[in-house]
Amino acid sequence: MFFLHCFCTTRIIPEIYLLPLYPQSIIDAVMTRDINRIKVVLAEKKRTNKWLAETLGKDPATVSKWCTNSAQPGLETLLQIAECLEVDVKELINSSKSDVMYIQVTK
Repeated sequence: MFFLHCFCTTRIIPEIYLLPLYPQSIIDAVMTRDINRIKVVLAEKKRTNKWLAETLGKDPATVSKWCTNSAQPGLETLLQIAECLEVDVKELINSSKSDVMYIQVTK
């Protein structure tokens, strides 16, 4: 474990309590990365944001934010979305590993 000396006091702070400092370009890239695939799956299922909002009883503006990845639904809501769209919840989330590819096999 690494330690960082805090200049404002004489105590030493373990690294686990500190947020790593990244260049702004890395932070921007992570913040703009698409976390969910709701918009893609809606298009595949030929459904609209409006339909999803009405089905879930949510504000269309909220669903729009999910579709643009400017906000993320909670896990329970994500499960409801998967149920409405008749897909596995995994299909609604982009992989955290860039080298992983999922292939859907149908019978």
